[in-house]
Amino acid sequence: MIEPEPGTVVVADAGNGRYAQHIATATHDFLSDEPASAGGDDAGPTPYDLLLSALGACTAMTLRMYADRKDIPLVRTVVKLRHDRIHARDCARCETETGMLSRITREISLEGDLTDEQRTRLLEIADKCPVHRTLSNEIAIETRAV
Repeated sequence: MIEPEPGTVVVADAGNGRYAQHIATATHDFLSDEPASAGGDDAGPTPYDLLLSALGACTAMTLRMYADRKDIPLVRTVVKLRHDRIHARDCARCETETGMLSRITREISLEGDLTDEQRTRLLEIADKCPVHRTLSNEIAIETRAV
């Protein structure tokens, strides 16, 4: 396995199981896999689990940073996420009108002695987390053989 430099992720066959992948960052190693129902061994989170995890972690971290800077008494944030596919015609706020599109549902629980104004502001800030902004904007993925 290649040792990744900071800011790089390397994914390679784990060598065990049909779909298991070894994921390495500069400081962490873990597995991703498909569930048994999809032919995998369930040796780790699925790719969509990882995607949702990235959004949930970024959301909670962004809210913590904001609350700390503004002295908001946020005690704990719990973010619950789900991914599914919906018909484009069923999406009131989407530009796409035909076919299927991905939908991520995010539920945020804010714990602490918060005012209504603080809760409203924290939910606004949640949409400003970097991963949310990345997923909400056009993404250019460039692929090249090496």
